[in-house]
Amino acid sequence: MKKSLMLMIAVAALVGCNSNNEKKSSEAAVVEEPKAVAVKVCTAEAMSVDLLETYTSEILPYKENDITPAAQGLHIDQIMVDVGDRVKEGQVVATLNRTSLKQLEINLATVQDSYDRMKPVHEAGGISDQQMIELENTLNLQKEVVAQMRKNSEIKSPISGVVTARNFESGDLFASMPILHVMQIDKLKVMANVSEQYYPLVKVGQVVSIAVDIFPGETFEGKVSRINPALDAATRTFGVEITIPNKNERLRPGMYARATFNMGKRDGVLVDDVAVQKQAGSSERFVYVIKDGVAEFRFVRDGRRVGSKIDIINGLEAGEQVATTSFVRLSDGAKVSIIE
Repeated sequence: MKKSLMLMIAVAALVGCNSNNEKKSSEAAVVEEPKAVAVKVCTAEAMSVDLLETYTSEILPYKENDITPAAQGLHIDQIMVDVGDRVKEGQVVATLNRTSLKQLEINLATVQDSYDRMKPVHEAGGISDQQMIELENTLNLQKEVVAQMRKNSEIKSPISGVVTARNFESGDLFASMPILHVMQIDKLKVMANVSEQYYPLVKVGQVVSIAVDIFPGETFEGKVSRINPALDAATRTFGVEITIPNKNERLRPGMYARATFNMGKRDGVLVDDVAVQKQAGSSERFVYVIKDGVAEFRFVRDGRRVGSKIDIINGLEAGEQVATTSFVRLSDGAKVSIIE
C-alpha cells in the first residue's frame, strides 16, 4: 500500500514536470518579429551634369623682368624709380657712371679723325687699299663699343609694369644682382596642370573660372592662352596657361587660386547629399537602397556636389529609392517602413 502511494506521487510529479517543460518550450518557440525601421527616402534622378574640373595654382605676373646692365664693375650713377612705382616700356630707370663712356668717346673721335685724314690720302694713292680697310674696321669696331657702352649707361625698362624690387642705391658698384625687378600686372596668368584625359577638350580661348580665397564667393574670368604640346610622363598632365584681365588690379601675383574648367556635360545620377554616408575608418561611400520594404547596403562612387545633391558615378541607378534617415538603426537586409 505504501509502495503504491509513493509510485502514484512519483508519476504525478513526472507528469507535472513534463507539462511545465512543454509550456516553457511553447513560450520559447514564440519569437517576436523585429519591428520595421521607419525611414525617409529620396529617389535617384537622372540629370545632365557639368563636367567641372578644378586645379589649384598660384597667380603669376603676365610678364616680369630683371633689369640688369650687360657689363659689371660699373658704378650706378642714379636710380630714378623705387618699389611700387609705375614704369613704361622704354623708360630710363637708372643710369651708370659715364667716365668709361667718355674715354671711349674720346678714343672714337681720335679714330674717326685718323680715318678722315687718311681717306683723301688713299684716294691719291698714298696708302694701300689694305691699310684703308684696316682703318675702316677699327673705326666700325670702336663705334660698336661706344654704342654698347651708351646703351649700358642708360638702363631702360623692357616692359610696362610696376617695380617690385630694388637691390641697389645710387652710387653702388653694380654686381651680379639685378638693379630692379619689374612685373606687368594689368593682366595676370595662372598655370594649371590638367589631367591627360581632358587634352582633347581644352582649347585656346576657352573660358576658365578663377577663384581666390581673399574674395570668397567671387569669380574672375580667364581664358586659355597657351597649351603645352607635350605631357609630363611622371604626372600624366599637361600645362595650360590661363590669362586673366586685371585692369583694376584687385588680383596680385602670389595669390592662391583655383582654376575651374568646364569640360562639357554627361548624364549623371543625383541623390540628396544626406543619403550618401562615409564608412567609418575608410574613404568608402555607401547608401541604403530601399527595395520591397527591405534595406540593401551598397557601396557607391560619388562625384561632384550639385547644389544639395551629389552625383553618383557608379553603384546606383536612376529611379532607385535610397534612405535619408535612421542610418544608425539600418543594416543590410533590415525591414523598413517608409515615412512620407
